[in-house]
Order: sequence, then structure tokens, then C-alpha cells
Amino acid sequence: MGIIETDTMLLIGMFLAMGAGALSFLSPCVLPIFPAYMSYITGISVKELQGDHDVNICRQLLSHSFFFLLGVSLIFISLGASASFFGQWMQQLLIGNSGLLIQRIAGIFIVFMGFFVAGWITIPALMKERRFHYTKKPAGFAGTFFVGLGFAAGWTPCIGPIFGSILLLAASNPGQGIFYTIMYVIGFALPFIVLTFFLGSTKWIARHSGVIIKIGGALMIAMGLVLFFGWMPQISTFFLDLIQDTWLSRLG
Repeated sequence: MGIIETDTMLLIGMFLAMGAGALSFLSPCVLPIFPAYMSYITGISVKELQGDHDVNICRQLLSHSFFFLLGVSLIFISLGASASFFGQWMQQLLIGNSGLLIQRIAGIFIVFMGFFVAGWITIPALMKERRFHYTKKPAGFAGTFFVGLGFAAGWTPCIGPIFGSILLLAASNPGQGIFYTIMYVIGFALPFIVLTFFLGSTKWIARHSGVIIKIGGALMIAMGLVLFFGWMPQISTFFLDLIQDTWLSRLG
């Protein structure tokens, strides 16, 4: 496998991880509570947040969002690094083509979780929310940071299966695992920051979140099948040839 083809595979995986992060945020168990979360960490009422923002409110929203996402990112990236280390350790421990074995296990898990995320199967154990709750948020940006830690450490019905799939993807590709996790965090953070300033739009997105999550579940199933059957090299070759043909046609 050539270097360019390997880079193409990494790029595809990173964009898929980024999409998984966005799907986690837009899921029915995160997006509907987003305005309440922002109100909780900023101390600003939901009504004020959904209205016009002056410079001071915008600064406060951005600052608290940064510290909240910093706490979330610390947990997610730490777990991603641990999954990469575990995958590398497993590859060294097992005899034979263990990388393919881990990849196939990851593929089965992602397919299974895709059915769960889309709502086509039910797993009662994963439906129980295990997020930390604070009766009173600690003061200041440090408090917001710890709320972010608590949010990320929780095992919610939607984030758990999606992020668990990213962790298994990281374990099956230890060399790229940390990049997948970072892209997942970026995918989660981008809609978080954008919708922080457009909280009124969350109602419209929430109404369509069922469709969004089903599409995301179907994409997870497709990704799991790609991993299980080892189709990623063929897909990366297809996109590489497509890009090369496009550039050649333009140059010609």
C-alpha cells in the first residue's frame, strides 16, 4: 500500500470520526438539553440566551463554551489515547494477523451500535444514563471545566455507542487512533460553538434529530461493514483515482 493511499485512508477515517462527533452532539439525548446546559454553566436564563446577544453575553458564552469543551476534550482524548495503547498492546500480544482480528471485532461492534443508535434495536443497559449531576455548579470557569469533565465521563444512550465505536476504531488502528479521537472532538465542538450563538435554531434541528440519528446509524452500519470486510483500501483507492482523474481532466 502506497503512502498516498495510506494518507487517503487516514483522511477518510478522520472525516468519519468528525461526523461521528457532530452526530453525538446532534443526537436526541444531547441537543434538546443543550440550551439548559448553556444556561446552567453561564448563569444566563434560556430566554436571554435565545434572544439577541450583546458583546458581554457573547464573550461569556464563548469563554464558558471553551472551558466546557476543554473538560470534554480531556476525557475524550484520554480515552482515545488509552484505546490506541490497548490496540497496540493487543497487536503485540496476539500471534498472527491480530490487526485484522481487532478490525473485524470493531466492525461487528460498530454495526451493532449503528442499529442501536438508529433505534432499530434496544439495549436496556445502555439506555440508563450515568452522567454526573451537580446540584450546584462550582463557581467560575473552573466550575464549567469540571461540568465538562462530568458530562464527558457520563455514559449517555447516544454518545456512549457512537464514541465507543470511535474508541474501537482507534484500537484497530493504533497509529492513527489519537487523530480519530481529535477529529471526533472537533466534530462535537463545532456545532456546539455555532449553536451557542444560535440557540433558537436548536428547536428546528431537534425536530429533525430523529431523521439525523437514523442516517447516522445507517452510516455507522456501513462503516462497520467496511471495517469487517477490509474494504477501506479499495475505497481509498477509488477516491484517490477519482481525485487524480479530476485533476487530469482539468489539466487536459
